[in-house]
Amino acid sequence: MPKMKTNSSAKKRFRVTNSGKIKRKHAFKSHILTKKGTKRKRHLTHAALVHPTNMKRVKAMLCI
Repeated sequence: MPKMKTNSSAKKRFRVTNSGKIKRKHAFKSHILTKKGTKRKRHLTHAALVHPTNMKRVKAMLCI
């Protein structure tokens, strides 16, 4: 039986918290920021948690 491999793109994008939840960053914060409002940019800065409906897929990619 071969080893299970972690998805390389997923390991760069997600972190597991101590309580077992998965933390992620918001998208749309890297460039073309002039047309986005200050409030919108500020809210995109903070990390968020992966939604429960996507948790199973992300855990499979991370081999958890």
